[in-house]
Amino acid sequence: MNNIIQFENVSKSFGDLKVLNNLNLEVKDGEKLALIGPSGSGKTTILRILMTLETIDDGFVSVNGEYLWHEKNNGKIIPASANHLHKMRDYIGMVFQQFNLFPHLTAIENVKQPQILIKKKTEPEAKEKAEELFNLVGLSDKKDHYSHELSGGQQQRVAIARALAMEPKIMLFDEVTSALDPELVDEVLTVLRKLASDTDTTMLTVTHEMNFAREFADRVLFFEGGQIVESGKPENIFSNPAEKRTKEFLKKFINNIN
Repeated sequence: MNNIIQFENVSKSFGDLKVLNNLNLEVKDGEKLALIGPSGSGKTTILRILMTLETIDDGFVSVNGEYLWHEKNNGKIIPASANHLHKMRDYIGMVFQQFNLFPHLTAIENVKQPQILIKKKTEPEAKEKAEELFNLVGLSDKKDHYSHELSGGQQQRVAIARALAMEPKIMLFDEVTSALDPELVDEVLTVLRKLASDTDTTMLTVTHEMNFAREFADRVLFFEGGQIVESGKPENIFSNPAEKRTKEFLKKFINNIN
């Protein structure tokens, strides 16, 4: 299986704070990754770099076999042009902590409009895709509601449908349940579990929901200080982590860590 994402010696600082420190990471096509670790350890920065919302200071990032923040020109590797970044964004969709729905549009219009404007689909094509996705996220009966008429969990599921409508090869989820009331968390996680089991989309999720990470992921990465401290299958990371720092972190969430 080929790598669809590769970080090679990537560093990123905000002022004096180094959030990624010479990071090397490979993600296989179709793999489901859970990124865990304390706040400020670099997890969200990885997603934002992939989404081209943050630049990198050093190293190389590749997506689908092409450089992301660089491009080749006459045999030389140069910083990426705006056109190159625009092309590369087509591979990637992201769902954020906040839902960011357009309040003046209905739920289905929020999912249709990007398809029409960016993917240049016809209105019937966009509507058909939107309705298919509303079935997937369990909101067929809410598609004509405005965002203020939806719960936070329902709004987040619309945001997931909107990202999926762009047909990305890679989906990024950044703490997508952190803004939700506790009783609404599971309805969103249920959708992510379904996506993980039913699609071959590559998925990276930053989460503090450890039980979900255990069920969802093919591989779990524990981050601290901008580096991967430990990487492995969920059953190994959560039942018998090898690194002392991983154990200390997980003890806050799981009682029976060895």
